[in-house]
Formats: sequence, C-alpha cells, structure tokens
Amino acid sequence: MAQKWIAESFGSLDGLREVEVDVPEPGPQEVVIDVRAVGMNPADVKGVLFGQDPTQLPASIGFEVAGVVSATGPDSDLAVGDEVLAFRLKGAYATQVVAPDADVFAKPANLDWAEAANLLLAGATAADMLNAAEATEGETILVHGASGAVGVSVLQQARRVGVKVIGTASEQNFGVVEQFGGTAVVYGPGLEERVRSLAPNGIVAALDCVGTDEAIDVSLALVESPSRLISIAGFARAGQDGFVTLGGSSPESAAFRDGIRQHLVDLAAAGDLVVPVARTFPFAAAPEALELLSSGHPGGKLALVVE
Repeated sequence: MAQKWIAESFGSLDGLREVEVDVPEPGPQEVVIDVRAVGMNPADVKGVLFGQDPTQLPASIGFEVAGVVSATGPDSDLAVGDEVLAFRLKGAYATQVVAPDADVFAKPANLDWAEAANLLLAGATAADMLNAAEATEGETILVHGASGAVGVSVLQQARRVGVKVIGTASEQNFGVVEQFGGTAVVYGPGLEERVRSLAPNGIVAALDCVGTDEAIDVSLALVESPSRLISIAGFARAGQDGFVTLGGSSPESAAFRDGIRQHLVDLAAAGDLVVPVARTFPFAAAPEALELLSSGHPGGKLALVVE
C-alpha cells in the first residue's frame, strides 16, 4: 500500500486528502518507484484551484518524482535498486508510483532527491520556450520572471548556447538572475525604457513566465512581431494579441518536452544545469507546501520528502 494525496473537490486546498491506495503490479516496460521526493510546480496548485470537471474527481496531483526502483515489469531495462527520476506522471504526490520506462531516467549522482525531483518539468518548459524563441548566439532575449523556477532554467540553458538574457525580477532577487548569467532589471513602471537602455540593439524575443499585462504590453512593444513573444502564463490575451502560448498538454510541446528530457538530465549530471530548492516539506505536509506554492513567491523550488 502507498500513501497518496488527492483533491476531493476543486476551488480550494481544503479539498486535499491523504489516502491509502494499492500499488498496481508493473506492466511490460514499467517499474514501481519508491518515492524519495516529489517535485512541486505551479501546475499542481492550478489543477486543484481551477479544475472544473467534476468527473475528474477525486483528482490526482503532481507530475514528477525521484526515488528508487523497487519492482520491474517484463522487458524493463531498469533494475531494482536503481536511483531514478521520473517526469510526465499523473499522480506524483504518492509514496510509490508506477511509471513507464520511457519516463524514467537515471538520477544524476550530484543531485539530491529534492533537486532531482524538480529537474524536468521546469527544465523542459524552459527548453520549449527557448526552442520557440529561435534565438541564436549573440542575440538578446527578455525573460519575465527570470528568478522563478522556469526563468532560472532558461537563464542556464540560454547561457550554454550564447544567448544573452535580460531578466525581470524584484530587486531582492537580482542576485539570482545575475548568478545564472542574466542581466537583471526591475519590473514596474518604466520597464520598457529600462530594457531598451540595456539592449540598444533590441531584443529578438520575449519569454513570459508571469502573464501580467505589463509583461505582455512591454514585450509586444519591444519585439518585431507578436510571434516573437512566447508565454506560458498569458493565455487570456493570446487570442486578441496574437502571441504564442505554450503548454505541456499540447501535442507539439509534449513531443518536444519528452524528447529533451535525457539532454536535460545529462546537463544536470555535468553540473551545467542546477535546480535551486528553497525548502522541503514532509510528505504529510503537502497542504502547507501547496499553500506556500500558491503564494507565487516561494523563493525557489519546493519538494515533498518521503522519509
């Protein structure tokens, strides 16, 4: 038996419940993972707060974990005892999960459990945004929310290919942006002028991780075409303003993100992609952790740790 967090209702974190569930036997090319840490992402909270389809209740939560293989199905290439991470799961807030081999990767030895559990969703999202931006070496992009989890991964991946980043952040988070190779700029009135002064030759694309009107308006004023604004948060305005939105549920993004996962694991193993974790919580404290995550300013990645 495993412990699992579910949402019995939508609209509030009050509907969260910890329940005991059976763990299925792994099928062909599947494994059971004894979870050591659960990665936490804004999508987890949004699924609970903004879910609307009652037929999906009780709803599972979470997409990524790190742990140890405890059982293998027929024809699996993995072995009991392998330390792994897994991403694109459904229902990752659990002490044991069943995962297809294709979604499981060897845990880099230089990452702890919480770091490994948080590597791939943010990393694949960042890679997807950079791919859509089509920026090349020596060019400059603007990243809104550069000190957040996706923004930090964008900074590191952009630096590796020689793309310069101007990143918006609060002044208290300038150090985060600069640590990972970006030029920090404070958001708020006058942002467009500040970016123009930092990039006299212009920016080729803007990546929006926050979805505010300011981020969208400033980006549209700075890029040559709305198609050069890539957003993972500004869905409400995309139709009227014509910019690009990305989400892991779209077939094109899903295929790209699946294909980039091993590359991201390799980068992390080489020390070229780090995952700043702000805080870990015991598995039983998932509601408290999700409450902090819903505040929008956790100061880094969060994880649930299974003792």
